Amino acid sequence: MKSIYVKLHEAKKSIGVVKKNAKNPHFKNTYADLNALIEAVEPILLENNLILLQPIKDGKVFTEIIDVESGESIVSSIELPTSGNPQQMGSAITYFRRYTLQSLLSLQADDDDGQMASKPQPIVKKQLPAEKIEQAVELIKNKQKTKEFFFDNYDLTEDQVIYINKY
Repeated sequence: MKSIYVKLHEAKKSIGVVKKNAKNPHFKNTYADLNALIEAVEPILLENNLILLQPIKDGKVFTEIIDVESGESIVSSIELPTSGNPQQMGSAITYFRRYTLQSLLSLQADDDDGQMASKPQPIVKKQLPAEKIEQAVELIKNKQKTKEFFFDNYDLTEDQVIYINKY
C-alpha cells in the first residue's frame, strides 16, 4: 500500500499550474479562484484515492486530504476572523479555503494577490517635531543613534537636515 505522501507526489505531478480564471478589479489582477483550484486538483486526488475536505471547526477553516485506503491525512488550517457580518465571514471562508488548499499542496497557481502582498510596501516617514531636534542631536552626540537613523526614519525639514549634519 502506498503512503499518503507517495500518492500526493503522484497527484502533484499531474496537477501542474492552475490557470487564472478570475479578475480582482480592485488590484487590477487575475488569480485562480477556489472553483478553479478544486476543478484542477479534486479529480486527480480522487484518481489517487485521496479525498479533499474543507470543514469549518472551532472557528477555523481546515483543508484536509485523506487517504481512503489507509486513513492517513494531512491538514492545513487558519483561524477565521471573529468580527464581521455574514457576507464578510463568507468571503473570509472562501478566501481561506483557497489559500489553505493552495498552501497545503504547494500549488503553482499564478496568484497576483500573493505577488502584491510580497511587494515591499513604501515606508511612510513621520515628521520630527521641531521641539525634538535637540533630543535627536543629543542622541547622536552620545552615539545612541546615528544621523542615518534620523535620515532614514523621519521626514526632516531642510533646516533639520542642516542642523543634524553639524554633528
